[in-house]
Amino acid sequence: MKILFSPSEAKSDFTDSAMLTKESLCFSTFFEKRLYVIEKLNFFLQNCNSINLVKFFGIKNEKECEKLSKLNILTSSTCKAIQRYTGVAYKHLDFKTLDNHQQTWILENTIIFSNLFGPLLAGDNIPYYRFKQGSTINGFKPELFYKENFTKEIDHYIGSNLVIDLRASFYEKFYTLTCRHITMKFIKNGKVVSHWAKAYRGKILRELSKYQPNTIEEFENINFSGLSIEEIIEKKLKREYIFKINV
Repeated sequence: MKILFSPSEAKSDFTDSAMLTKESLCFSTFFEKRLYVIEKLNFFLQNCNSINLVKFFGIKNEKECEKLSKLNILTSSTCKAIQRYTGVAYKHLDFKTLDNHQQTWILENTIIFSNLFGPLLAGDNIPYYRFKQGSTINGFKPELFYKENFTKEIDHYIGSNLVIDLRASFYEKFYTLTCRHITMKFIKNGKVVSHWAKAYRGKILRELSKYQPNTIEEFENINFSGLSIEEIIEKKLKREYIFKINV
């Protein structure tokens, strides 16, 4: 099984590994493509005024924006991507409390789509950075660049594995699935939710790491705490589960 997952705006400044290298990231033969985006960002930030920095980072504190603009991504220390992100989904995943077998499964089978670095394995090492979802670099859209350059590599990595797509909809712009896959929606009081969806994506990834299903039948046998299946919708290659939140 392979999992597709979103990054988060919130990040830890924790580091335990050396600076970024070709070996830090999956699809290493395409490292130069990632460097192209990083260098494009560095040039943009070096020549950006305070108003545009605030807009780009989505932070009103100009001093903080100035500090972020001076980060040297290529010489900063790193940590695993799964440890870098600390948003709602990652809090509910609570990776550090999983056992070694469960952690290894996540590190090897989860693709996180970073706004700056593109597709990453959860075990890839990345530095601290800030790149607001949907931001562009003078009109350059990294999500389209990564889709054009990394789709074949992701297809090859996924192979014939069952895929569970836990991404927020924006990150579908980085990669379009062309194989059978599972997606999910979460409803509460009859309405589709967004904040709770982030939490339950994290909780579901946590449960998946425990059971490690390889088939749809094995997936459906997992009793996700606080959730019940309301409906299953088949749409060509997509099997969408509508979960009701019961808490």
